[in-house]
Amino acid sequence: MHYQAKQAEISSKLPDTGTTIFTIMSKMASDYGAINLSQGFPDFSVPEALQKLVYKHMHDGHNQYAPMPGLLALREQISGKVEKLYQRIINPETEVTITAGATEALHASISAIVHPGDEVIVLEPAYDSYIPSIQLNGGIPVTVALNPKDFTVDWNKVREAISSKTRTIIVNTPHNPSGSIFSTYDLEQLAEITRDNQMLVLSDEVYEHIIFDGKQHQSVLCHEELATRSIAVFSFGKTFHATGWKVGYCIAPPPISTEIRKVHQYLQFSVHTPTQYALAEYMDTLDSYQHLADFYQKKRDLFLKLTQASPLKALSSGGTYFQLFSYKDYSKLSDRALAEKLTQENKLASIPISVFYHDQTDHHYLRFCFAKSNETLEKAAKILCSL
Repeated sequence: MHYQAKQAEISSKLPDTGTTIFTIMSKMASDYGAINLSQGFPDFSVPEALQKLVYKHMHDGHNQYAPMPGLLALREQISGKVEKLYQRIINPETEVTITAGATEALHASISAIVHPGDEVIVLEPAYDSYIPSIQLNGGIPVTVALNPKDFTVDWNKVREAISSKTRTIIVNTPHNPSGSIFSTYDLEQLAEITRDNQMLVLSDEVYEHIIFDGKQHQSVLCHEELATRSIAVFSFGKTFHATGWKVGYCIAPPPISTEIRKVHQYLQFSVHTPTQYALAEYMDTLDSYQHLADFYQKKRDLFLKLTQASPLKALSSGGTYFQLFSYKDYSKLSDRALAEKLTQENKLASIPISVFYHDQTDHHYLRFCFAKSNETLEKAAKILCSL
Protein backbone atom coordinates (compact mmCIF):
# COMPACT_ATOMS: atom_id res chain seq x y z
CA MET A 1 0.00 0.00 0.00
CA HIS A 2 1.32 3.41 -0.94
CA TYR A 3 1.16 6.17 1.65
CA GLN A 4 1.47 9.80 0.68
CA ALA A 5 3.30 11.78 3.30
CA LYS A 6 1.39 14.78 4.59
CA GLN A 7 3.30 17.98 4.16
CA ALA A 8 4.18 19.65 7.45
CA GLU A 9 2.44 22.93 8.07
CA ILE A 10 4.67 25.78 9.23
CA SER A 11 3.31 28.90 10.84
CA SER A 12 5.74 31.72 10.11
CA LYS A 13 7.04 33.77 13.02
CA LEU A 14 7.76 36.57 10.55
CA PRO A 15 4.86 36.39 8.07
CA ASP A 16 5.41 39.91 6.76
CA THR A 17 9.16 39.55 6.26
CA GLY A 18 10.67 38.66 2.91
CA THR A 19 14.07 38.98 1.29
CA THR A 20 15.81 42.19 2.37
CA ILE A 21 15.90 45.12 -0.03
CA PHE A 22 19.71 45.02 0.12
CA THR A 23 19.75 41.54 -1.39
CA ILE A 24 17.12 42.50 -3.96
CA MET A 25 18.87 45.65 -5.15
CA SER A 26 22.33 44.07 -5.20
CA LYS A 27 20.98 41.20 -7.32
CA MET A 28 19.24 43.67 -9.60
CA ALA A 29 22.50 45.62 -9.94
CA SER A 30 24.26 42.42 -10.94
CA ASP A 31 21.51 41.37 -13.34
CA TYR A 32 21.48 44.72 -15.15
CA GLY A 33 25.20 45.48 -14.96
CA ALA A 34 24.57 48.55 -12.80
CA ILE A 35 26.95 50.40 -10.50
CA ASN A 36 26.01 49.19 -7.03
CA LEU A 37 25.67 52.07 -4.57
CA SER A 38 22.85 50.27 -2.79
CA GLN A 39 24.24 47.83 -0.24
CA GLY A 40 26.58 49.35 2.34
CA PHE A 41 29.91 47.75 1.60
CA PRO A 42 33.19 49.25 0.33
CA ASP A 43 34.57 48.32 -3.07
CA PHE A 44 38.15 48.83 -1.90
CA SER A 45 40.41 46.49 0.00
CA VAL A 46 40.83 45.70 3.67
CA PRO A 47 44.13 47.21 4.93
CA GLU A 48 46.94 44.99 3.69
CA ALA A 49 48.62 44.85 7.10
CA LEU A 50 45.42 43.48 8.64
CA GLN A 51 45.04 40.87 5.91
CA LYS A 52 48.61 39.70 6.54
CA LEU A 53 47.93 39.44 10.26
CA VAL A 54 44.93 37.15 9.67
CA TYR A 55 47.09 34.87 7.53
CA LYS A 56 49.91 35.01 10.11
CA HIS A 57 47.64 33.87 12.93
CA MET A 58 46.10 31.14 10.81
CA HIS A 59 49.62 29.94 9.98
CA ASP A 60 50.57 30.16 13.67
CA GLY A 61 47.81 27.69 14.53
CA HIS A 62 45.10 29.96 15.96
CA ASN A 63 42.36 28.04 14.20
CA GLN A 64 40.28 26.44 16.95
CA TYR A 65 37.42 27.84 19.00
CA ALA A 66 37.99 31.19 20.58
CA PRO A 67 36.63 31.80 24.10
CA MET A 68 32.86 32.28 23.99
CA PRO A 69 32.94 35.98 25.05
CA GLY A 70 35.81 36.66 22.66
CA LEU A 71 39.58 36.66 22.76
CA LEU A 72 40.64 38.50 25.90
CA ALA A 73 43.46 40.34 24.10
CA LEU A 74 40.89 41.82 21.71
CA ARG A 75 38.50 42.74 24.51
CA GLU A 76 41.38 44.48 26.28
CA GLN A 77 42.13 46.49 23.13
CA ILE A 78 38.46 47.51 22.96
CA SER A 79 38.52 48.52 26.61
CA GLY A 80 41.57 50.69 25.96
CA LYS A 81 39.94 52.30 22.95
CA VAL A 82 36.78 53.14 24.92
CA GLU A 83 38.83 54.76 27.67
CA LYS A 84 40.81 56.77 25.12
CA LEU A 85 37.82 57.92 23.07
CA TYR A 86 35.01 58.15 25.61
CA GLN A 87 36.86 58.51 28.92
CA ARG A 88 35.08 55.51 30.35
CA ILE A 89 36.78 52.57 32.04
CA ILE A 90 35.14 49.24 31.25
CA ASN A 91 36.06 45.75 32.38
CA PRO A 92 37.11 43.63 29.38
CA GLU A 93 36.31 40.44 31.31
CA THR A 94 32.71 41.27 32.15
CA GLU A 95 31.50 44.10 29.88
CA VAL A 96 32.74 43.32 26.35
CA THR A 97 31.42 40.50 24.14
CA ILE A 98 32.73 39.74 20.64
CA THR A 99 29.95 38.81 18.22
CA ALA A 100 29.50 37.61 14.65
CA GLY A 101 28.91 41.10 13.36
CA ALA A 102 26.81 43.90 14.80
CA THR A 103 23.54 42.32 13.64
CA GLU A 104 24.19 39.30 15.86
CA ALA A 105 25.03 41.63 18.74
CA LEU A 106 21.73 43.44 18.20
CA HIS A 107 19.75 40.21 18.03
CA ALA A 108 21.47 38.67 21.05
CA SER A 109 20.88 41.87 23.02
CA ILE A 110 17.20 42.06 22.10
CA SER A 111 16.76 38.36 22.89
CA ALA A 112 18.40 38.88 26.28
CA ILE A 113 16.32 41.85 27.45
CA VAL A 114 12.97 41.69 25.63
CA HIS A 115 10.26 39.39 26.99
CA PRO A 116 6.86 38.58 25.43
CA GLY A 117 4.60 41.61 25.72
CA ASP A 118 7.42 44.09 26.29
CA GLU A 119 7.25 47.22 24.18
CA VAL A 120 10.35 48.48 22.37
CA ILE A 121 10.53 52.00 20.95
CA VAL A 122 12.05 52.09 17.48
CA LEU A 123 12.96 55.39 15.79
CA GLU A 124 12.13 55.26 12.09
CA PRO A 125 13.53 55.06 9.49
CA ALA A 126 15.35 52.16 11.12
CA TYR A 127 17.87 49.47 10.22
CA ASP A 128 15.86 46.50 9.04
CA SER A 129 16.91 43.93 11.67
CA TYR A 130 15.45 45.75 14.69
CA ILE A 131 11.75 45.01 14.31
CA PRO A 132 12.09 41.33 13.24
CA SER A 133 14.33 40.65 16.25
CA ILE A 134 11.78 42.28 18.55
CA GLN A 135 8.95 40.24 17.04
CA LEU A 136 10.85 36.95 17.22
CA ASN A 137 11.16 37.50 20.97
CA GLY A 138 7.48 38.28 21.46
CA GLY A 139 8.09 41.99 21.89
CA ILE A 140 5.92 44.76 20.51
CA PRO A 141 7.66 47.40 18.36
CA VAL A 142 6.39 50.94 18.95
CA THR A 143 7.58 53.21 16.16
CA VAL A 144 8.32 56.93 16.43
CA ALA A 145 9.11 58.80 13.23
CA LEU A 146 12.16 61.03 13.00
CA ASN A 147 11.78 64.49 11.49
CA PRO A 148 11.81 63.79 7.72
CA LYS A 149 13.68 67.04 6.93
CA ASP A 150 16.79 66.43 9.05
CA PHE A 151 16.09 63.10 10.83
CA THR A 152 16.36 64.58 14.31
CA VAL A 153 14.46 63.04 17.22
CA ASP A 154 11.31 64.67 18.56
CA TRP A 155 11.79 63.67 22.18
CA ASN A 156 8.26 64.77 23.10
CA LYS A 157 6.93 62.17 20.66
CA VAL A 158 9.18 59.60 22.31
CA ARG A 159 7.76 60.52 25.73
CA GLU A 160 4.24 60.09 24.39
CA ALA A 161 5.12 56.60 23.14
CA ILE A 162 6.29 55.36 26.55
CA SER A 163 3.91 53.15 28.51
CA SER A 164 4.09 50.90 31.55
CA LYS A 165 5.11 48.09 29.16
CA THR A 166 8.04 49.92 27.58
CA ARG A 167 11.20 47.94 28.18
CA THR A 168 13.73 49.30 25.71
CA ILE A 169 14.44 52.08 23.26
CA ILE A 170 16.70 51.48 20.26
CA VAL A 171 18.78 54.44 19.06
CA ASN A 172 21.24 54.66 16.19
CA THR A 173 23.97 57.27 15.80
CA PRO A 174 25.45 57.97 13.29
CA HIS A 175 22.13 57.02 11.73
CA ASN A 176 21.53 54.55 8.94
CA PRO A 177 20.01 55.43 6.49
CA SER A 178 20.02 59.22 6.94
CA GLY A 179 23.54 60.04 8.20
CA SER A 180 22.16 62.20 11.04
CA ILE A 181 24.07 62.26 14.34
CA PHE A 182 23.23 62.71 18.02
CA SER A 183 24.21 65.82 19.94
CA THR A 184 24.88 66.15 23.67
CA TYR A 185 21.29 67.45 23.91
CA ASP A 186 20.02 64.13 22.53
CA LEU A 187 21.98 62.19 25.13
CA GLU A 188 20.55 64.36 27.91
CA GLN A 189 17.01 63.84 26.61
CA LEU A 190 17.60 60.10 26.37
CA ALA A 191 18.92 60.02 29.93
CA GLU A 192 15.92 61.97 31.17
CA ILE A 193 13.26 59.75 29.62
CA THR A 194 14.90 56.55 30.90
CA ARG A 195 15.73 57.88 34.37
CA ASP A 196 12.64 57.06 36.40
CA ASN A 197 11.60 53.75 34.89
CA GLN A 198 13.03 50.37 33.98
CA MET A 199 13.84 51.24 30.37
CA LEU A 200 17.10 50.05 28.87
CA VAL A 201 18.86 51.63 25.89
CA LEU A 202 20.16 49.65 22.93
CA SER A 203 22.51 51.95 21.04
CA ASP A 204 23.61 50.99 17.53
CA GLU A 205 26.92 52.82 17.01
CA VAL A 206 28.51 50.85 14.19
CA TYR A 207 29.55 54.04 12.34
CA GLU A 208 31.21 55.55 15.42
CA HIS A 209 34.41 56.46 13.53
CA ILE A 210 32.68 57.82 10.41
CA ILE A 211 31.54 61.26 11.49
CA PHE A 212 32.17 64.51 9.66
CA ASP A 213 32.83 68.25 9.86
CA GLY A 214 34.84 68.12 13.07
CA LYS A 215 31.94 66.74 15.11
CA GLN A 216 32.44 64.19 17.89
CA HIS A 217 30.56 60.92 18.18
CA GLN A 218 28.11 61.08 21.09
CA SER A 219 28.20 57.53 22.42
CA VAL A 220 26.03 56.42 25.32
CA LEU A 221 29.34 55.38 26.85
CA CYS A 222 30.23 59.09 27.14
CA HIS A 223 27.30 59.66 29.49
CA GLU A 224 27.85 58.40 33.03
CA GLU A 225 24.16 57.84 33.69
CA LEU A 226 23.25 56.25 30.36
CA ALA A 227 26.23 53.90 30.42
CA THR A 228 24.77 52.15 33.47
CA ARG A 229 21.63 51.08 31.57
CA SER A 230 22.78 50.83 27.97
CA ILE A 231 24.06 48.28 25.51
CA ALA A 232 26.35 49.80 22.87
CA VAL A 233 26.92 47.86 19.64
CA PHE A 234 29.90 48.30 17.29
CA SER A 235 31.32 46.80 14.08
CA PHE A 236 34.86 46.00 13.00
CA GLY A 237 33.49 45.39 9.50
CA LYS A 238 32.47 49.03 9.12
CA THR A 239 35.71 50.32 10.64
CA PHE A 240 38.17 48.23 8.64
CA HIS A 241 36.30 47.85 5.31
CA ALA A 242 35.74 44.16 6.10
CA THR A 243 31.97 43.71 6.18
CA GLY A 244 32.29 40.12 4.98
CA TRP A 245 34.31 39.12 8.03
CA LYS A 246 31.27 39.69 10.25
CA VAL A 247 33.02 40.64 13.48
CA GLY A 248 31.41 43.08 15.90
CA TYR A 249 31.03 43.54 19.62
CA CYS A 250 28.77 44.91 22.30
CA ILE A 251 29.51 46.68 25.56
CA ALA A 252 27.12 46.51 28.50
CA PRO A 253 27.17 46.49 32.32
CA PRO A 254 28.09 43.07 33.75
CA PRO A 255 24.54 41.86 34.62
CA ILE A 256 23.32 42.68 31.12
CA SER A 257 26.44 41.24 29.46
CA THR A 258 25.84 38.00 31.35
CA GLU A 259 22.38 37.69 29.80
CA ILE A 260 23.63 38.62 26.33
CA ARG A 261 26.31 35.93 26.54
CA LYS A 262 23.70 33.33 27.48
CA VAL A 263 22.06 33.99 24.13
CA HIS A 264 25.27 34.50 22.16
CA GLN A 265 26.66 31.10 23.15
CA TYR A 266 23.71 29.38 21.45
CA LEU A 267 23.54 31.66 18.43
CA GLN A 268 27.21 31.60 17.54
CA PHE A 269 29.26 30.40 20.53
CA SER A 270 32.45 32.04 19.29
CA VAL A 271 33.76 34.19 16.46
CA HIS A 272 36.47 33.43 13.87
CA THR A 273 39.63 32.97 15.92
CA PRO A 274 42.49 34.13 13.66
CA THR A 275 40.60 37.30 12.79
CA GLN A 276 40.24 38.13 16.50
CA TYR A 277 43.98 37.67 17.01
CA ALA A 278 44.68 39.83 13.96
CA LEU A 279 42.36 42.62 15.09
CA ALA A 280 43.88 42.62 18.57
CA GLU A 281 47.37 43.04 17.13
CA TYR A 282 46.29 45.56 14.50
CA MET A 283 44.62 47.79 17.09
CA ASP A 284 47.98 48.36 18.76
CA THR A 285 48.37 51.25 16.34
CA LEU A 286 46.15 54.30 16.71
CA ASP A 287 46.34 54.72 12.94
CA SER A 288 44.01 51.75 12.63
CA TYR A 289 40.96 53.99 13.02
CA GLN A 290 41.87 57.60 13.78
CA HIS A 291 41.91 58.80 10.15
CA LEU A 292 38.69 57.09 9.12
CA ALA A 293 36.50 60.19 9.42
CA ASP A 294 38.80 62.22 7.16
CA PHE A 295 39.01 59.36 4.68
CA TYR A 296 35.24 59.12 4.28
CA GLN A 297 34.59 62.86 4.48
CA LYS A 298 36.76 63.29 1.40
CA LYS A 299 34.60 60.74 -0.39
CA ARG A 300 31.39 62.39 0.78
CA ASP A 301 32.63 65.82 -0.31
CA LEU A 302 33.77 64.46 -3.68
CA PHE A 303 30.41 62.79 -4.29
CA LEU A 304 28.53 65.97 -3.34
CA LYS A 305 30.71 68.08 -5.64
CA LEU A 306 30.34 65.67 -8.54
CA THR A 307 26.53 65.53 -8.20
CA GLN A 308 25.85 69.28 -7.95
CA ALA A 309 24.38 69.35 -11.45
CA SER A 310 22.00 66.45 -10.76
CA PRO A 311 18.23 67.08 -10.51
CA LEU A 312 18.36 65.05 -7.32
CA LYS A 313 19.13 67.21 -4.29
CA ALA A 314 21.49 66.08 -1.54
CA LEU A 315 20.44 66.14 2.11
CA SER A 316 22.88 66.82 4.93
CA SER A 317 25.00 63.83 5.96
CA GLY A 318 26.81 64.10 9.30
CA GLY A 319 28.15 60.56 9.44
CA THR A 320 28.07 56.97 8.04
CA TYR A 321 29.01 56.33 4.42
CA PHE A 322 25.55 57.01 3.04
CA GLN A 323 24.17 60.03 1.23
CA LEU A 324 20.45 60.71 0.83
CA PHE A 325 19.04 62.52 -2.18
CA SER A 326 15.56 63.97 -2.57
CA TYR A 327 13.99 63.56 -6.00
CA LYS A 328 10.74 65.45 -5.28
CA ASP A 329 11.42 67.89 -8.11
CA TYR A 330 12.47 65.16 -10.53
CA SER A 331 9.90 62.36 -10.46
CA LYS A 332 6.49 61.43 -9.08
CA LEU A 333 7.34 57.74 -8.93
CA SER A 334 7.48 55.93 -5.60
CA ASP A 335 10.99 55.63 -4.23
CA ARG A 336 11.04 51.90 -4.86
CA ALA A 337 9.83 52.29 -8.43
CA LEU A 338 12.43 54.97 -9.13
CA ALA A 339 15.22 52.90 -7.54
CA GLU A 340 14.29 49.99 -9.81
CA LYS A 341 14.03 52.25 -12.87
CA LEU A 342 17.44 53.83 -12.25
CA THR A 343 18.97 50.38 -11.84
CA GLN A 344 17.41 48.90 -14.95
CA GLU A 345 17.57 51.88 -17.32
CA ASN A 346 20.38 54.08 -15.99
CA LYS A 347 22.59 51.32 -14.54
CA LEU A 348 22.85 52.83 -11.04
CA ALA A 349 21.52 51.01 -7.96
CA SER A 350 20.37 52.74 -4.77
CA ILE A 351 18.11 51.97 -1.81
CA PRO A 352 14.60 53.43 -1.42
CA ILE A 353 14.16 54.90 2.06
CA SER A 354 10.56 53.70 2.44
CA VAL A 355 11.86 50.20 3.22
CA PHE A 356 13.23 51.52 6.53
CA TYR A 357 9.68 52.31 7.72
CA HIS A 358 7.23 49.67 8.98
CA ASP A 359 4.43 51.26 6.92
CA GLN A 360 6.57 52.06 3.85
CA THR A 361 6.40 55.84 4.40
CA ASP A 362 7.68 57.45 1.21
CA HIS A 363 9.35 60.88 1.39
CA HIS A 364 10.83 60.48 -2.12
CA TYR A 365 14.38 59.89 -0.89
CA LEU A 366 17.01 57.49 -2.22
CA ARG A 367 20.13 56.34 -0.36
CA PHE A 368 23.49 55.98 -2.07
CA CYS A 369 26.61 54.43 -0.51
CA PHE A 370 29.78 56.42 -1.15
CA ALA A 371 32.18 53.87 0.37
CA LYS A 372 33.50 53.32 -3.11
CA SER A 373 36.59 54.10 -5.14
CA ASN A 374 36.77 57.60 -6.59
CA GLU A 375 36.46 56.10 -10.06
CA THR A 376 33.19 54.40 -9.09
CA LEU A 377 31.85 57.63 -7.55
CA GLU A 378 32.75 59.59 -10.69
CA LYS A 379 30.87 57.12 -12.90
CA ALA A 380 27.83 57.14 -10.57
CA ALA A 381 27.78 60.95 -10.39
CA LYS A 382 27.91 61.19 -14.19
CA ILE A 383 24.75 59.10 -14.35
CA LEU A 384 22.97 61.22 -11.73
CA CYS A 385 23.91 64.42 -13.54
CA SER A 386 22.64 63.05 -16.84
CA LEU A 387 19.12 62.39 -15.57
